[in-house]
Amino acid sequence: MQFGIFTIADITPDPMTGKVPTENERLRNMIEMGRLAEQVGLDVFAIGEHHNPPFVTSSPTTTLAYLGAQTERIILSTATTLITTNDPVKIAEDYAMLQHLTGGRVDLVMGRGNTGPVYPWFGQDIRKGIEIAIENYDLLRRLWTEDVVNWEGQFRTPLQQFTSTPRPLDGVAPFVWHGSIRSPQIAEQAAYYGDGFLHNNIFWPMSHTKQMVQLYRERYEHYGHGKAHQAYVGLGGQAFMRKNSQDAWNEFRPYFDNAPVYGGGPSMEDFTAQTPLTVGSPEQVVERYLTMADHVGDYQRQMFLMDHAGLPQKTVLEQIELLGTEVVPVLRRELEARKPADVPEAPTHAGRVAAAEAERGAFDDSYRFETGDNWTGLRAEDARR
Repeated sequence: MQFGIFTIADITPDPMTGKVPTENERLRNMIEMGRLAEQVGLDVFAIGEHHNPPFVTSSPTTTLAYLGAQTERIILSTATTLITTNDPVKIAEDYAMLQHLTGGRVDLVMGRGNTGPVYPWFGQDIRKGIEIAIENYDLLRRLWTEDVVNWEGQFRTPLQQFTSTPRPLDGVAPFVWHGSIRSPQIAEQAAYYGDGFLHNNIFWPMSHTKQMVQLYRERYEHYGHGKAHQAYVGLGGQAFMRKNSQDAWNEFRPYFDNAPVYGGGPSMEDFTAQTPLTVGSPEQVVERYLTMADHVGDYQRQMFLMDHAGLPQKTVLEQIELLGTEVVPVLRRELEARKPADVPEAPTHAGRVAAAEAERGAFDDSYRFETGDNWTGLRAEDARR
């Protein structure tokens, strides 16, 4: 099972000091978080994509590439990549490039996005968000799996004899998780392709999460990818910890009460009871998150949001260290012990390359992709004749 953290890189005032980080500070803080996440043994670091204030994550690939050069092991992911307002051609190129530069330490969470004005900024209509997501992802898969693509659709110009470069590393595209909170069509899409489904349930009751994951699992089996319990599931999460539980409640309360996403809503007591947000000791976080599989089945990825609501960087780093040293080792041990042998491991590039090799036989080291000339359609050796 993989454990990690994700950030949406919001710029929120610290309610205790009034300090507002600059964009530069926030971006550099994210890189520091990613480096620490690897150091304390976490598996995944993911960043969201937004194109509006108060967020500073408009270019995930740039940020992840910069972090990738400073890390060696951690998987670099998104939370999410906007499949609706990005051109599938650019997604195919950018993330294959990131694959090569990081040795395959890349996967993606595809999502439609939840900010209405972004759609027209990029020439799209939010009322057609589901249709765009379905068409764009179908094209993206073809760009990664077919060397030369001829394609025509509704939402972008046609492609003729197009080759996306670079080709995916080792002939294996990045693994894709489909992120959705409330759209059954996206759960269906994930199941159809045999991809992962990540339900970022940080604002939702477990009853809703269970329903969405169950739908995905049933459809995954329906499409012949394996048994329902073998489908790839990821969850979101939130925690704030101190050694003493009451200290955690006292320290986090002003951040909760004043955060734009919480303020004026349920009390912190009600919110922690109804959602995965857990405020308390590391032991209490362990106890809470050991129960998640009771609701959704054995799953492959658990992500935590740790840096929101204006929390100062020093506090965020303390939270990541507690998560990596006191929470995750226990969760990893306990959840692994209870997992049935036929539930697949979390996807990695190495594991997917090995599976692809086994499927097609011995891997041919001599193979090198060579595109045809876009004007003549000839390969280099043909042109020399």
